[in-house]
Amino acid sequence: MALKLIQRCPLLGQIGIQRYPPVGPVCTTRLLSVSSQGLPSRVACLCTLALRRQCSKHVIRSLTTIVKEPSFVASSSVGLHRDSSPRFRLTQLHRPTAAEEQAFQQRLWSCSSSRQVFTLLRTVEIISDTMAAAALHRVADLEQEGNSLKDPTVLEKDTIRALCFQLEQDSARLTNAGLISALLACTRLFLDPWSTLMVRLVSESQERLDRGQMSVGQLCTLGQAMLALEGPGCVMLEQVMEQIQKQKPAKWSLADLIAAYRFLQGGVGEDGKYRNLLNAMHTHAVTVTSRMDPPAVSGLLSALVTLNQTQAMPLVIGLCKQAVRHVPHFTDEELTTVLGALMHFGHSDYYFVEAMEKYVPTMAFTSHPETVTKVAQFFGRRNILSPTVFDAVAESFVYRADNYSTSQVARQIMAFGKLGYLPPNAGEVFRKVETILRTRFAHFQPRTLLNLLHSCTLVERFPVNFVSKVFSSYFLQQLQEQGTGMDRIVLAQLTQLYMTLKLECPFYEGPRLLPKYRVKSFLMSGRSLETPVDAQLYNSVKNGLVDLLGARSYFGSKVLTPYCYTLDVEIKLDEEGYVLPASHIDEVYKRIALCIDGQKRFTTNTRQLLGKEAIKQRHLRLLGYEVVQIPYYEFEKLQNKTSVVEYLHQRIFPHTYRLSW
Repeated sequence: MALKLIQRCPLLGQIGIQRYPPVGPVCTTRLLSVSSQGLPSRVACLCTLALRRQCSKHVIRSLTTIVKEPSFVASSSVGLHRDSSPRFRLTQLHRPTAAEEQAFQQRLWSCSSSRQVFTLLRTVEIISDTMAAAALHRVADLEQEGNSLKDPTVLEKDTIRALCFQLEQDSARLTNAGLISALLACTRLFLDPWSTLMVRLVSESQERLDRGQMSVGQLCTLGQAMLALEGPGCVMLEQVMEQIQKQKPAKWSLADLIAAYRFLQGGVGEDGKYRNLLNAMHTHAVTVTSRMDPPAVSGLLSALVTLNQTQAMPLVIGLCKQAVRHVPHFTDEELTTVLGALMHFGHSDYYFVEAMEKYVPTMAFTSHPETVTKVAQFFGRRNILSPTVFDAVAESFVYRADNYSTSQVARQIMAFGKLGYLPPNAGEVFRKVETILRTRFAHFQPRTLLNLLHSCTLVERFPVNFVSKVFSSYFLQQLQEQGTGMDRIVLAQLTQLYMTLKLECPFYEGPRLLPKYRVKSFLMSGRSLETPVDAQLYNSVKNGLVDLLGARSYFGSKVLTPYCYTLDVEIKLDEEGYVLPASHIDEVYKRIALCIDGQKRFTTNTRQLLGKEAIKQRHLRLLGYEVVQIPYYEFEKLQNKTSVVEYLHQRIFPHTYRLSW
């Protein structure tokens, strides 16, 4: 069996090569037992040495002879000796009922420390192998911190040593579920992959995999364990995937489906692999979304994001509909995941938004700061202005912002700036922002700080003392060194910040932004500080202007001003109010800027301009333009050419009598 295992997982045969990179560093405690000749004979399990210290012959005898009736064969339950030194045994007697297992699981999940887990194990009469594995998983949940354990000495505790020892001794008698779950738990605890326990669990798993009798869920759990041990190149992992692909997802249970998504999300299904399998899974998942609980909805959305399944929008829509039912029941982590996924796929649902509007006021003061931040981000990213939500976020911000990270502070304020919304307590909110900037200025990453300050100016809040620091050579150098450096959007934000100070803060006498850091246009492809004009709406307005003014030559289109803004339409007038040809340069007395505002320039559920459009119109007025807004919701009501011409005349020349051409 050892030879077979080494042949299937070649990395096992390479002495000294660490096999844990996908998960993290391996527990470095490696204990060797010594043969009578004084040579190391095998790698021992952590728990083996602990029991040997207590007169190993007596302990092992008690473990193997505790079953008094010889007719009972060791099976898949673990019995705990109730004495000062914990010992476990396997027996078929008094196997826990389903109710007892469920009660144990509930008590296990209520444990908030490893010590409580060990205490719980000492209080039960009998636990099954799956319960034992669950206990190891719970210890991993409580002790994992990144790629290591917070307290590695937890593996030296007598209870966990004894439990591991019995799992090692009776690995061949464990159920499939118990065996695979225990193996995965051991990888999560970063146990030495060369320990006797790990080698026996892997060997037994390989043997059962060869039989081809594992369920999809068990195959996925085994795959996760082998991915952690060997990485994506493991031969055993390929065998797991072959068996999974032979089965039809349409016949899988919901639990198996969730397990498969989680497994593929772990790294197996990335880079477009197993596309046919994934598409079949999506088709089946759409039919069972109505039966998914909060963890399932959150888990599936998380997997779809990781695997970048943009073609699975019907499934995303179905999961969003199911999420409506679960909004009050999601944990903070689950809700954060759901909101992040919906932003990733660019989807929102009316009923989901409605459910969030009811829920957010109840959680804004108590939920995790990242969850509250994600709520603000979601509504901001989807351009949904909900005063109920943002007022609750603003109120909690005043009281909780001191405990927020600088990123969370910036992202919440960015949502207000994006939608151009000032809450009723705006004064308190921005006083808190200034306090945070004053006390934690050095803690902000350069781009985070720039985003925060720029967002403040979108809603006419000007933290001048801090904005001036942005134009210092030291800060600009930091900005250039971070991430992608000085990209177009960063330069545009700097330019607009500087323009804001010059136009709206005439008392500003701080540093200037050097010309080399300024852009010539705020309109650019992708993310932009201006929203391009809606082509269909523009053509309709253009035709109306030709009828109104008499010729196409009397107005300019998409005119780039010296101030970086692009005008949808510009009309020039002389001192007496006559319209000049667009090509005319001299004797221009007044310039009229027509803002042809389509739906994308407003929040989706109200008729409020987005922050970037509001600041544009504000700046154009300060620069001397007469700004005339042509909103889509007014223009679309016009039925014929006559009504269009009349409307444009009233908007552009409200005090002038119109002659018929």
